[in-house]
Amino acid sequence: MLSAKLVVIAAIAGALLALWLAARLRAWRGSSRARERAARAGAGEEGAARLLEAAGYTIVERQARVCWAPLVDGEPVMTELRADYLVEAKGELLVAEVKTGEEAPSVETAATRRQLLEYHVAFGADGVLLVCPERGAIHRVVFPTGR
Repeated sequence: MLSAKLVVIAAIAGALLALWLAARLRAWRGSSRARERAARAGAGEEGAARLLEAAGYTIVERQARVCWAPLVDGEPVMTELRADYLVEAKGELLVAEVKTGEEAPSVETAATRRQLLEYHVAFGADGVLLVCPERGAIHRVVFPTGR
């Protein structure tokens, strides 16, 4: 009778240990991926700065911030936005957003397109640039108005 109880306790303890180890492994793998993404993004931003300067843009501000208050039912909703760069060229102030990876550096990606449009409006810039340092590309994105 005592040995059967010990077997049950050992089985429960083993199951709890296995669950704990699985959770730790998931957390470690998740944080590892997050570190890899952060490293890639950081390297991408540095590469983008070199790319922008080589193309004749002057970096005015890195991690530029603006407080913007879109109106919801007539009431302002304060939002802070942060763009990778504000750059200047030929008398124009432009927001430059850096994207790395396979899908993000494309206006066909809805999140990227919306982010660029939001930055264009909120920063009151003359335009926006989509910078993909991995491809060595700087794209000027223009959003036509009207229908």
